[in-house]
Amino acid sequence: MRTEPKLTRLDRVFARLDREPERPAHIDVPKMSRHRIVLFAATLAFYGAIVWAVVITSWLVRLDWQVMFFRPYQQWSEIHWFVDYYVVLGQRGPTAVMVAAWLGWRSWRQHTLRPLLALGVSLLLLNITVGAAKYGMGRLGPHYATTIGSNEMWLGGDIFPSGHTANAVVTWGILAYLASSARAQRWLSAVSAVTSLGVGMATVYLGTHWLSDVLLGWTAGLLILLGLPWFEPLIARAEDAIFDLRDRLRARRRRTPAEPVGAPPVLVTPVPADRDDVAARSPRAPVYLAPGPHTTRSERTPITPAGSRRPPHPERHPRGSTPSARPVTGG
Repeated sequence: MRTEPKLTRLDRVFARLDREPERPAHIDVPKMSRHRIVLFAATLAFYGAIVWAVVITSWLVRLDWQVMFFRPYQQWSEIHWFVDYYVVLGQRGPTAVMVAAWLGWRSWRQHTLRPLLALGVSLLLLNITVGAAKYGMGRLGPHYATTIGSNEMWLGGDIFPSGHTANAVVTWGILAYLASSARAQRWLSAVSAVTSLGVGMATVYLGTHWLSDVLLGWTAGLLILLGLPWFEPLIARAEDAIFDLRDRLRARRRRTPAEPVGAPPVLVTPVPADRDDVAARSPRAPVYLAPGPHTTRSERTPITPAGSRRPPHPERHPRGSTPSARPVTGG
């Protein structure tokens, strides 16, 4: 009885790396459920509460100043080198490249552009919303604060909310959003939450952000992830448009060049040089002497009816004859 070989764990891992023969029929696309809408509304209310607490210079601003005066980078200076490297997980460039590489492989494997398009839409929303809030409120950071105890709002800064924190929430959270199973979604959600939390606290440790900046950055990133299902129809239409454009370009490359429209082409058959009817051609035009039409030098005859035009020379011999020996005279 023939039995199939038992696959090891490594074999199963390599099997998952292979490209699927066709696009999976069931790809879970999150929808804007009632539960999600409630979470989005609660998060949006929390966002507004943080902004209001900073604007009115409440206890949250006093906590910001206390943490700043505590100077964590001096209290725990031995971990400064680690925090400098860890905070890179919240920078836009490196994180976007790493996540795009993973989602690009996912797109190739599943014959779909949705992972890359979802990442692009989320980063676009992040730039618009967080960028507008940063420059709209113009808050200065701890290193550039001017008045102790003030909220430092509308002074030309770009620190509120924390872009590092919001970017960490969106960039790593999109992996959980696009997870193909519930178990992977839970694990990736936990990993992205811990990573973004660490990035936010790293900026507070380094003194580049207030604590309230980090709170608002977490909230801003979470709002984008919660509201992303509203943009799924747009992502689907963009994917269909890109695939249609690809199919048209492929069809254009395979198309043969069309024949010109109009009169049928006239075929000219070349006459070979060694045909037997060469003698049947028209005779060559006769050569006329002057006065007459001018002829080329090659067509002129060197001999006239009266003989040679050159005067006779005693020592000149006709061409082709053997000259006789010259007589020797004694001196």
